[in-house]
Amino acid sequence: MFQALTNASVRMVQRYLPDAFLFAVILTFLVFVAGIFINGKTPMEMVNYWGGGFWSLLSFTMQMVLILITGHTLASTNICKRGLNALGSLAKTPGQAIVLVTLVSCVANWINWGFGLVISALLARVLANQVEKVDYRLLVASAYGGFVVWHGGLAGSVPLTIATEKHSLENIIGVIPTTETMFSPMNLTIVAAIMIVLPIVNRFMMPAEKDTIVFAGEGIAQQEMAAATDYAVDNTPASKMENSRLISILVSALGIIYLVFYFADKGFKLNLDVVIMGFLFLGILLHGTPRKFLDAMNEAVKTTTGIVVQFPFYAGIIGMMTASGLAASISQWFISISTPTTFPLFTFWSAGLLNIFIPSGGGQWAVQGPIMLPVATELGVSHAKVAMAIAWGDAWTNLIQPFWALPVLALAGLGARDIMGYCLMMLIVTGAIISLGFLLF
Repeated sequence: MFQALTNASVRMVQRYLPDAFLFAVILTFLVFVAGIFINGKTPMEMVNYWGGGFWSLLSFTMQMVLILITGHTLASTNICKRGLNALGSLAKTPGQAIVLVTLVSCVANWINWGFGLVISALLARVLANQVEKVDYRLLVASAYGGFVVWHGGLAGSVPLTIATEKHSLENIIGVIPTTETMFSPMNLTIVAAIMIVLPIVNRFMMPAEKDTIVFAGEGIAQQEMAAATDYAVDNTPASKMENSRLISILVSALGIIYLVFYFADKGFKLNLDVVIMGFLFLGILLHGTPRKFLDAMNEAVKTTTGIVVQFPFYAGIIGMMTASGLAASISQWFISISTPTTFPLFTFWSAGLLNIFIPSGGGQWAVQGPIMLPVATELGVSHAKVAMAIAWGDAWTNLIQPFWALPVLALAGLGARDIMGYCLMMLIVTGAIISLGFLLF
């Protein structure tokens, strides 16, 4: 039964889901029309909202490009290849490969989502090379699936924001410590349940051998041969500098020393900038010479096209959703049908719906937080619980939102329709787990 549902989901997505760029374009026009007919905005107003938001994610786009190319570059070093190969060697069968990559993805994304997205995608490629007859689409989908836990993890933006003094809603909810949010019994139970159930679910989604699609990319042996290519060094000063190990050591030392002092001062506090910096300077050091590092970077840049092109369109969608009041209207409708018991659950569902159009944790919090938390006060519902409902809703529907899958897809060399059928099944299962968590606690 479950396999039949999975096959139906995969076929449906393969048939109807367009390219990720076209998905963003369709969402753009859907929100544009909704703003006119639901919120009574004029077409010109919607155009202005769209244009006003179009470039609002430039900084974040650059971060995503950098985390992708620096992670790819670091992974192409010999020592990282050996490490990933060693981890991948733990799996001997296709089923073990699916379970392993799902577990690694869950744990890595719980620690930090930027780190998790890159590491799990790279591990999927390794497993595809090492394990025979494993379905590459499901392998990559499993690598992405663990991303669902990120907002309940150590880098969750909502719980970290409300644990910080002088946050935007402090006058309403005060400062809420992480012991009541990310480390609460409810949140830890949800995370643990997903980490246990999701690998099993993914294992049962494995297609029959006749339907299995295996990895058709470059094998490990070819990669190692390419990595071992000798670089010609002539006697010119320029060539000597490009192939100087000393320069790589000195440059990487600056970044690594800074990171050591950063962690000594702030503890193990990861954010995107810190992860990128770690990937960058470790990549410089481990590639050995500037020339090898730059060649690896040039290769990695080729994977960033989707992010560069599509993120501005999502920024435009966010601009229309927020400025037109559509996001607020959706939230208000869920409030209108809520009771004190169901309010956290409906907040989670509404956040999941909004996340399709506002795939940004910070952006969604800015829209929903000021609406939902005053209502929580009126209903006598825990502010921490409602905040985590917004956080989990934001993370949940990322499973079917190509926006966040783009880095994984770029590293894997697949399209959104290749994995979204499996991700849809994960969405249903994890949605049930998270919903139960909000009802039972």
